[in-house]
Amino acid sequence: MIEISGLRKTYRSKAGDVVAVDGVDLTVGEGEVFGVLGRSGAGKSTLLRCVNMLERPDAGTVSVDGVELTGLRRKRLRLARHTIGMIHQHFALLSSRTVAGNVAFALEVTGVPRAERRTRVAELLDLVGLTERAEAYPAQLSGGQKQRVGIARALAARPKVLLSDEATSALDPETTESILRLLLDLNRRLGLTILLITHEMTVVKRICTSAAVMRDGRFVESGRVADLLRQPGSELARDLFPFEAPESVPGATVVDVTVSGEDADTPIIAELARRFDTDVRILGGTVETLAATRAGRWRLALPGGPEENRDALEYLRTLGARVGVAS
Repeated sequence: MIEISGLRKTYRSKAGDVVAVDGVDLTVGEGEVFGVLGRSGAGKSTLLRCVNMLERPDAGTVSVDGVELTGLRRKRLRLARHTIGMIHQHFALLSSRTVAGNVAFALEVTGVPRAERRTRVAELLDLVGLTERAEAYPAQLSGGQKQRVGIARALAARPKVLLSDEATSALDPETTESILRLLLDLNRRLGLTILLITHEMTVVKRICTSAAVMRDGRFVESGRVADLLRQPGSELARDLFPFEAPESVPGATVVDVTVSGEDADTPIIAELARRFDTDVRILGGTVETLAATRAGRWRLALPGGPEENRDALEYLRTLGARVGVAS
């Protein structure tokens, strides 16, 4: 659905060139929720703006739904953008228009007739749960309600792709959760492909099936969340499951064990203790649901050195766990 190859964007200033996006490759499948995670200045927003060509990249290609946007001129590009909706961090609503008027605006600019606009606006407000607020103005809305208006407006032209630019970063945790539930529901009901950028691990944990970690304009890792959890040294796996636990224990082998999917509910630690008649110490850990994937991570201490525990470590791997020896 979204194919990006060799994307590069540089901003020029008197102080020198700043490379915002540096040779990024990205594939987002149809119906996928893909999150790009990174700190401020990592290049996330520039990447997103290049996807809908609000920023023209200096090099590389961007294709959405089989159409290469980087090769299109103005008129054809405007038409192609109808397949892409976008929601913003600070809502970008028109203060002089009602809720219904803000949603209708996206249809007005594409020349949709008045009667058809009215019907479509009603459908969209029902979809995002704002039917009763149709005549309210943005100043009368909560942050969560404003973002729901933004989502309804982004969906007005029936896009196949929804881009989300830090859509929950201005919201409190409870409201963030309600917006994420809405996005996940829209993804499932409408088959929407969603590409979102965020600096919040909660967002990736809650709804993303795939993710990338971005730093200094590049992806340092990328893939399906379930696969990254099993990848040795994965930053995403570490950040998804942070816990305070010692990295070394005298006289013991400390191991990090990560599981996902059905393996997350397997009594791995109990099986290990029984099979090898060993005292397993749990130094820290957690089990959570990531999007639709159950996943868990533990730090364990096994008596003796790595060589003495070689069979036990191999057994953990046969149970579907990713195993990393911490000490």
